[in-house]
Amino acid sequence: MANDLRGWLAEVDEMGELYRIDGADWNEEIGALSMLNGGKRNAPALLFDNIKGYPSGYRVLSCATATSSRIAHLLGLSKGLTDLELVAELRKKLPTWRAEADKFPPKDVQSGPVFENVHSGNDVDLLEFPAPKWHEDDGGRYLGTAHATITRDPDSGDVNLGLYRMMLHDRDKVALFARPGTHGNLHVEKWHARGKPCPIAVSLGHHPLLSRMASTSVQNEYNFGGAIRGEPIEVIREEITGLPVPASSEIVLAGWIYPGETKMEGPFGEWLGYYAAEAAPAPFMKVERVYHRNNPVLLGAPPARPRSESTHYRVLMGSAILHSWLEESGVPDVKSVWMSEAGVRMMIIVSIKQRYAGHAKQVGMLVAGSRHGDSGSNMTKYVIVVDDDIDPSNIQDVMWALCTRTDPEQDIDVIRRTWSSSLDPMIPRPANGFFNSRAIIDACKPFEWMEKFPKEIAISPELAAKVKERWSDLLNL
Repeated sequence: MANDLRGWLAEVDEMGELYRIDGADWNEEIGALSMLNGGKRNAPALLFDNIKGYPSGYRVLSCATATSSRIAHLLGLSKGLTDLELVAELRKKLPTWRAEADKFPPKDVQSGPVFENVHSGNDVDLLEFPAPKWHEDDGGRYLGTAHATITRDPDSGDVNLGLYRMMLHDRDKVALFARPGTHGNLHVEKWHARGKPCPIAVSLGHHPLLSRMASTSVQNEYNFGGAIRGEPIEVIREEITGLPVPASSEIVLAGWIYPGETKMEGPFGEWLGYYAAEAAPAPFMKVERVYHRNNPVLLGAPPARPRSESTHYRVLMGSAILHSWLEESGVPDVKSVWMSEAGVRMMIIVSIKQRYAGHAKQVGMLVAGSRHGDSGSNMTKYVIVVDDDIDPSNIQDVMWALCTRTDPEQDIDVIRRTWSSSLDPMIPRPANGFFNSRAIIDACKPFEWMEKFPKEIAISPELAAKVKERWSDLLNL
């Protein structure tokens, strides 16, 4: 596995999945191309160079992990799997990665490629980098959409990698949107409660595995990434903040978030496909030092209406984590879990083999109240439980079960005033609190008479094999 973004690019290029685009404009054009491309199931990675107004070599990469094949490659998994097969393989790997994470703490090194250029104080100029305006109605340019925000808990000393959108303000300031309850937000609050600025570093270009770790609800992201790679991630203790930053990063920012100081942030087109959160005051980072490689590559992953790069990895990893958690909770015969690509964490489908009365409802209640599977599962609105003959990743199958195996009065329960987010477009503004409700839908055959449920139209495996053998060439079966 490659050690840095450039090695990753070489691997993707060899796979035939890297397209180079010269002459695009940072102002909306790069974003539009990325979103039009990123929704395709076979979307290539896009490497932009000779960007309007910037010197050759200052590049932007988008759609890096937009496909299942590149996500499998990123995590060292088998190629050519269906999405549910990929989730199943992830589930097999997760216990090993968790168990071995402590064996792969980040490795401190004295230097690395990121030190090729160092700018401090008045020499800092974030406008040096071609930060795109990703969406037409965004409030500004965003340096951070696939980055890793590095902070430290002042109490425990634990280091966290998070992915919180980051808006460019001027030559040395970027505003961050970190939702309440996230580790980054909690760290800032703890430092400020002590009357001190929060030290912060941001990696803006790196092996895409770091971005995915920063967006996943795992502990010790550096360690977990090391376990996936099978070797430690090399880091440098940044001089100003003391925080560990990737030695092979393309671009690193270092500085402080000061108590009581804010800048306007947003609006920004988010992963739900809306500009739900209005522009609002947000903490900002005062950048005191910039490190970058020669001809740096800024890594981006602009959110868009699903399906998009920013959601697909979350669907796969979140489904695997949630499935494993359900089994660890003692619930029997959970067959598969799928966070629907239409709504990602907002609609979760679970297939089970019913074993006892109330089994489906038990599973639905657990999922509705769980934080597992995705760090932002506060957005869940619909949990649908189906029988094991239904493929939860096939929305046609799921809707068929919902329409034919439910009675709305009996099979839908609603839980009110549950934890939500400012990104929810259904919450009217202004709001003093962010609540939603959750529907738990039992779309399984009624347990007490499922043996007498009408027989489904189906083709036996034997007949299907016989027909395919005779006619597959003609009908491409």
